[in-house]
Amino acid sequence: MKGVQRYIPSGCATAGILHEGGELIGGEVIMQSIAAMHERSNGLGGGFVGYGIYPEMKDFYALHLMYDQDRDRPAVEELLERKMSLVRSERIPTRPTPGVGLAPVMWRYFVQVPPAGPRLIDESEDDYVVRIVMHINLELEGAYVISSGKNMGVFKGVGYPEDIGRFFRLEEYQAYLWIAHARFPTNSPAWWGGAHPFSLLEWSVVHNGELSSYGINKRYVEQFGYRCTLMTDTEVLVYLLDLFLRRQKLPWRMVCAILAPPFWEQIERMSSPQKQAAYIALRQVYGGGLANGPFSIIVGHRRGLIGLTDRIKLRPLIAAQGDGMVYLASEEAAIRAVCPSPREVWEPRAGFPVEGRLRQEVVV
Repeated sequence: MKGVQRYIPSGCATAGILHEGGELIGGEVIMQSIAAMHERSNGLGGGFVGYGIYPEMKDFYALHLMYDQDRDRPAVEELLERKMSLVRSERIPTRPTPGVGLAPVMWRYFVQVPPAGPRLIDESEDDYVVRIVMHINLELEGAYVISSGKNMGVFKGVGYPEDIGRFFRLEEYQAYLWIAHARFPTNSPAWWGGAHPFSLLEWSVVHNGELSSYGINKRYVEQFGYRCTLMTDTEVLVYLLDLFLRRQKLPWRMVCAILAPPFWEQIERMSSPQKQAAYIALRQVYGGGLANGPFSIIVGHRRGLIGLTDRIKLRPLIAAQGDGMVYLASEEAAIRAVCPSPREVWEPRAGFPVEGRLRQEVVV
């Protein structure tokens, strides 16, 4: 209709930056990258994760928590003192920022798993930490663990990502890997815990799109002890990754083939019977882990990052390289905002992962 302004949502933005040599990058760089896609979000969610930000505490699990109110904190701290070795407890530094409203209480804890104590028989340290995280998120009122890995942390909230970055004073942090998200929520509530990234142990995920398979995926991971409590479909992806990569020790390529498998007609046309049988087996055994619907994700972990889209690429993803750096983003503009002349820019194939890894000799 003439004279009527139309607004078409662009549907979220993602960005990732990795230095393959492990050199540290200031938080202002990832803020500049995600801010270049400002129009893809609506101010209802933004967030970041940095790897390598706590070098002096790298041997301890860093738990980032949100509390609805300060009075919700003692119950968590009593649990951590009883179940873990609590090394340090401190408020996460923030600053008053226009565009960021009333925030939860933000706290971080550096903890160790006790060498002897309440662990189950044959339970690993990581499994124990996951059990503590699930207990806090499910059972303790007003408390949410938003990251729990070593030498990394998530900073997220309700606002445009550049405002969330300023709120958390992100320019004071340095990381060898940054991932960012700008949110345009369509079918889930806009609240601080529901912003991206979602993280568990070393894994983190940012997501553009929608998981129409969320209900199936949720029931699937809950068979293995995970609990989805943060009211956003992306949460289930990080639990699938932890299940497949850490607990079941599946290779990355196989995990990506589970999340975004070939269509049945593509499998039927495969010329190799062995390859055909392998994909049939994956779809039959891991059907509950298939991520159905339009999606583009960036996954962060201790050794690098992975980008993956659905099989017909209903959400965009661009990759680039240059000067020892790997970039992933929803738009090329976000890459060129921080690297004007990359050596190579390309669009990854639909359903096939693109990976950036630290060099083997890099110690983190």
